[in-house]
Amino acid sequence: MTRQLKYAHAIREALALELARDERVMVFGEDVGVNGGVWGALRGLHEEFGDRVFDTPIAENLIVGMAVGMAMRGLRPVAELQYSDFVFCAGDEVFLKAATWRYAHGGGVDLPLVVRMASGGSGFGPEHSQCTEAYLMHTPGIRVAVPSTPADAKGLMTAAIRSDDPVFVLEHKLLYPMTGPVPEGEHIVAFGQAVVRRTGDAVTIVAWQDMLRRSLAAAERLAADGIEVEVLDPVTLNPFDVESLVRSVEKTGACIVVEEAPLTLGVGAEIGALLMEHAFGHLDRPLVRLAIPDVPVPTAPHLVDAVVPSVDRVEAAVRRLVA
Repeated sequence: MTRQLKYAHAIREALALELARDERVMVFGEDVGVNGGVWGALRGLHEEFGDRVFDTPIAENLIVGMAVGMAMRGLRPVAELQYSDFVFCAGDEVFLKAATWRYAHGGGVDLPLVVRMASGGSGFGPEHSQCTEAYLMHTPGIRVAVPSTPADAKGLMTAAIRSDDPVFVLEHKLLYPMTGPVPEGEHIVAFGQAVVRRTGDAVTIVAWQDMLRRSLAAAERLAADGIEVEVLDPVTLNPFDVESLVRSVEKTGACIVVEEAPLTLGVGAEIGALLMEHAFGHLDRPLVRLAIPDVPVPTAPHLVDAVVPSVDRVEAAVRRLVA
């Protein structure tokens, strides 16, 4: 059974179910208690679960460091960083502790922790708008989930909490109010299994979160002219589903990666390398990467619109490839 839920409410439902199911689950971060988080996604959890949902000081290194310590002692912490940009404030705890301590301790400890972060959006400025997937993908030992639908928001959050790995879940700000069908009860989305959101044979588009929404809108426009685009949602970036990517490109012969992050050494660059290694013989046109130019994310919405890939840019890129 499914019903319509907002993306934010699907995240809350996953957390509520796991808090009720497993007393080891703890939820914390800045303003997540009485206020329910800066985005309002966790409203009511503190009232329902008491001190297992609590506020922290404004100290991101403390928040992630506490999650690492809790995980090593057998708890299953879910920490919130209000913005994905703030992952750098907790850099030591993220990149040198959460990512490496299982290895550094000879596999003697698990690190079942989740870090939730809001990414992307418009009008938040260069310190509150970044999509930091590529930085996290580059770090061995970290799982990276990028839910693009309310159902995946619930299913990936549940899978992340039950994982014995450190999982970083990026939640796009513009998706919080998005509504879609979400299964009732327990719902788990497996890591490393991409989903074809639209089938086609002209070009493969790889996109996630708000860029997936824009890519699907572009695909609708193109279909009116008989150009059927296949749109692939990776669901998780680490692990990344190479097999699904190759299968799609075998059919289309071309690939466009659309991401809301700077171009150089972005996720698109890694996907391009994977294509060269695993699907070179199937590509009959060059890889196209649509991304933010190598500039900080602006604050003014009209400047954000100028640098973030738009529906028009995606459509134009496809038309150039098929011309």
